[in-house]
Amino acid sequence: MAKYTGPKCKLCRREGGKLYLKGERCYSDKCAFERRPYAPGEQGDSRRKQSEYGQQLREKQKVRRIYGIMEKQFSNYFSRAAQQRGVTGENFLKLLESRLDNTVFRMGFATSRAQARQFVLHGHIYVEGRKVNIPSYQVSEGETISIKDSSRKKNFIKDVLEVNEEKTPPEWLSVDFDKAEGTVVSLPERDDIDQHINEQLIVEYYSL
Repeated sequence: MAKYTGPKCKLCRREGGKLYLKGERCYSDKCAFERRPYAPGEQGDSRRKQSEYGQQLREKQKVRRIYGIMEKQFSNYFSRAAQQRGVTGENFLKLLESRLDNTVFRMGFATSRAQARQFVLHGHIYVEGRKVNIPSYQVSEGETISIKDSSRKKNFIKDVLEVNEEKTPPEWLSVDFDKAEGTVVSLPERDDIDQHINEQLIVEYYSL
């Protein structure tokens, strides 16, 4: 599957806001967006007015990059959301938020979604005591997610837990850093998603 391998900070600048793709660096004065808060390229600092379609496209690209998902998979999530009962845009964000890699990140077991995805792929993450190495796995209410016992002894895992143990996870998750495990108390609601996202623009984009 295709994967973006270019500079992550350039994506933040292109979307006009922090996507928090590089973990702790995004919160420090080393953040590239803080120094150059405009799109890359010679015309990056221009103030061109975006068309309605342009706004919809940029919002779609922004959310896709936040969650680190390629185009085909992203559109498949939207199709699933459209078939569910309720508000399509909210259903769509809930599906993205319920991915295993995002849940690992939200629990504080990784400093970024990209790192969380790597931990899942490398077999460091267990769900209900079983190894799950599929980042797109959809978590369910009541499931326990933990870091593999042997992996907890690795320095890079210890460093992540030490950095994040003071952070408060969202209300839909309960985390015990001493045990390196967490529980999905409930599935996420729209209010639990703290990124600045206008999902209606994405709905409009796919409705064209």
